[in-house]
Order: sequence, then C-alpha cells, then structure tokens
Amino acid sequence: MNSVSESYAAAGVDVTAGYKAVELMKKHVARTAIPGVVSGLGGFGGMFEPDLTGIKRPVLVSGTDGVGTKLKLAFLMDIHNTIGIDCVAMCANDVACSGAQPLFFLDYIACGKNIPEKIASIVAGVAEGCVQAGCALIGGETAEMPGFYPEDEYDLAGFCVGMADRENIVDGSQITPGDALIGVASSGVHSNGFSLVRKVFSITEKNLQIYCDELGCTLGEALLTPTRIYVKPILELIRRTGIHGISHITGGGYYENIPRMLPDGLKAVINRKSIPVLPIFKLIEAAGNIPERDMFNTFNMGTGLCIAVAAEKADEAVRALNETGENAVILGQVVSGEKGVEIC
Repeated sequence: MNSVSESYAAAGVDVTAGYKAVELMKKHVARTAIPGVVSGLGGFGGMFEPDLTGIKRPVLVSGTDGVGTKLKLAFLMDIHNTIGIDCVAMCANDVACSGAQPLFFLDYIACGKNIPEKIASIVAGVAEGCVQAGCALIGGETAEMPGFYPEDEYDLAGFCVGMADRENIVDGSQITPGDALIGVASSGVHSNGFSLVRKVFSITEKNLQIYCDELGCTLGEALLTPTRIYVKPILELIRRTGIHGISHITGGGYYENIPRMLPDGLKAVINRKSIPVLPIFKLIEAAGNIPERDMFNTFNMGTGLCIAVAAEKADEAVRALNETGENAVILGQVVSGEKGVEIC
C-alpha cells in the first residue's frame, strides 16, 4: 500500500504503523474464524451470515464494554496480551446471560502512539477471548490519537452480538420462590473495581512485583489475571438442565447484579459461609480496611456468575458445571420479599 502522509506523520500519526499492525494481527484474527464469517480484515464493515437452522424466532442479543482502569496495571507491567480477554469476557458473558450464543466481536483500540507489536499483542488477547467464547473477531478499529492519550497508553473497548431463539431466552421471568442459587467461581477481580484496588494498594510498578504467599504469585499477576469466560458452560447448562436466570457479577458486586435477574417480589438469600471468597479479596479488604458490605457491593468476591435453577435440579446443575471445568456451589435460594439481596 502506498498510502503515506509526511504531514500527518509530522503531527504524530503514522499511517504506515497501522498497516503493519493489521498485518501482524491477521494470524490472531484467523484463530477465531467460525462458520458464518463472510468478510476478512480491511473492509468497511464486518460481515457474518448466521445459521438459522432450527431457530423459529431469531433474536439478536448485544453487549458492549471496556476494560476500565485495569489497563493501568497492564501499562505498568508492560503486559498486553491478556487484557483483550477481559474485554471479550465483559461483553460475551453478558450476551450469554440471556441464553444467546455470541456470534461475532469487534474491538476498538485508541492509543497515543501506534506501536504495531503492542497493538498486535492486544489483539492476540482479544482473539484468545473470542476463541474461549466461541465467537469470531470480524473487525475492529485502531485510532492513533497523539496529544489525547500519552504515547505509552491506550484504551480498549469492544462490542459483541449473539443470537438466541425467542422461546429459549433467559430473562428471569421463570424464577420462583424456592429456586436454588448457584455460584460459579471467578478467576479473581476480573475487570471491575480497579479504581478502588489501585487506591487501596497505592499501585506502582514496584509493588506489583511483590510476591504474596497467600496469593501464590505476585500482586500484579493476581490482579492482571483475565476475566473468566463462561459462555460455553452457560450454554451447556441450559442444554442439560435449563436455567431460570443468570447474573454476571461485575461492577456493583452482589448487591447490584443479582437483583437484575429477579422479578419484582422476589429476593435472593445467600449463605455467607457458602461463598468461596478468594484470597485476593481478603487482601484488598484488609489493606483498605473496607467494610464487608462495600466489598460485596464493589467486587465479585470470588463468584463470577449467580445462576437460578429449579431446586430439584440444583445438584445436577452443580455437577454439570463442575464437569465443564468450573467450580460451582449452591449459594442460597430465592424467597418472596422486596427485590434485593440478603447475605446471612
């Protein structure tokens, strides 16, 4: 390609770096190809032809999100090939909570300086997330914005589209008193609450390298652990036992997210002793002297999903989830009452 602008380069935008980044990322994008992908990189729009076989009333389900200030840790540690997993997870998990199969994903990277190898590393993480979610990376955008972002920083956001049959959508309407609540373990802090995390630990490049016995790794390694992607276990559980409702525990923790799946007049009662709180959250709570109520209203506390199922199917659902490699436990049950969460 002979598109070169010396004037634009003098202003801080190197279009040739963008072309190189695209070439470097092609091998990562190729990993995500699934049936239905129509277009390759380079067009003005990503194209996908869904297979509607057996679907009576197709419904598109979409989700969009970013990674938040967890990116600050990636900058300090100079590790960029996992943060894309977080971006996909925040979108694809939400889509799957409606019972939809994510079909395709697009990313948006805005940076102060386009360093092709760094951009390709970010996209490698996005591609890995797409592979885990079973969706295709069919496009994206990299915007070099000198003077807006520092040269060594960037922002990352994404957009996911999935599809479900209207009659199989999971929307919480089937939740009734007596339903069991199943918690599925998180991999760590995931991608929410990092403004508080950074304040609590006064995050620096140096203290991210501190080894913590209780974590079994450095503080930075624990905090940068990618968000777990639950798409395949969710869809398998729907197939095997059925699900009445799903909450993806993200920003706002238990108290904000679990009620989002509940109909009016129902509340979630959770046994505090059944919650598998991960060591990283105990460390955050102690370091910041944070009240437990605030912890459960900010972080996932070791539970990435809360799933409502019929009580008689609870044991089977836990077994099915554990057979897919997840760590699932019964957290509590649904009862009549004002919509909300009671941890006791």
